[in-house]
Amino acid sequence: MRGSVERSWGWGHSAPSPLLLLTLFLFAAPFGLLGETTRQLLEFDSTNVSDTAAKPPGTPYPPYSLADFSWNNITDSLDPATLSATFQGHPMNDPTRTFANGSLAFRVQAFSRSSRPAQPPRLLHTADTCQLEVALVGASPRGNRSLFGLEVATLGQGSDCPSVQEQHSIDDEYAPAVFQLDQLLWGSLPSGFAQWRPVAYSQKPGGRESALPCQASPLHPALAYPLPQSPIVRAFFGSQNNFCAFNVTFGASTGPGYWDQHYLSWSMLLGVGFPPVDGLSPLVLGIMAVALGAPGLMLLVGGLVLLLYHKKYSEYQSIN
Repeated sequence: MRGSVERSWGWGHSAPSPLLLLTLFLFAAPFGLLGETTRQLLEFDSTNVSDTAAKPPGTPYPPYSLADFSWNNITDSLDPATLSATFQGHPMNDPTRTFANGSLAFRVQAFSRSSRPAQPPRLLHTADTCQLEVALVGASPRGNRSLFGLEVATLGQGSDCPSVQEQHSIDDEYAPAVFQLDQLLWGSLPSGFAQWRPVAYSQKPGGRESALPCQASPLHPALAYPLPQSPIVRAFFGSQNNFCAFNVTFGASTGPGYWDQHYLSWSMLLGVGFPPVDGLSPLVLGIMAVALGAPGLMLLVGGLVLLLYHKKYSEYQSIN
């Protein structure tokens, strides 16, 4: 996949309503996500790979081009109540019937307020954001220990790519054992952003036991990709053709993987303006309060004991 995120959102001082944001995203997504021959679902054979940090993570199979997929009618999955819709597809030409019982899906959801989804990685969202969840379900892998990946592309800023940031935290309440948040920022005062945690899941619902590590390659300038002749896409992206790209791969040769239940999901948050900032969760704040408060409490109790002992000793009267 190459998910196109524009360099200048152009909302001025007013952010779009959640329904408008979802509507524009849905109109743009078939062209921005699915329309070009170079956009791909990647697959690697990791059978003989022992280094979990190897790049690439195995021997590559021929990639699946999303331009060769057949996609559902988006209106059939549009749900105004949850502000969500799902693009679901499979290869039009599938001689080996790899996708006979499977599909690749992109679920887009907008939000009306600040909150977190019920399922991990539970990225903090606001009314200025949309979540894109990618799910590969039921497709037959071409190897016993296949790893999958996505090709992600975005418009750059002039001749530069968006800045990449890694944020680390001691808090993993919302995504157990994941202490990192990755994000792309467009501009020093960002007009837009993309956020994700480096984790995918091999089961639904996702949990710590089914968590898969994600590896992202460095962001680099890509070849010029012509934008589709769509008025909506041109309104979003203009006519400049400077693209940057990176690959995201899911899982490692050891541990859980897609091969467990033929399921893989990963999500990313796209938004306008500044990205949401995670604070420490109430659980972590409580633990810190106990950890920092316990020594102080022990000192206080010890001081009281010494004070009472000293007072008792000073009241002792000698008979001599």
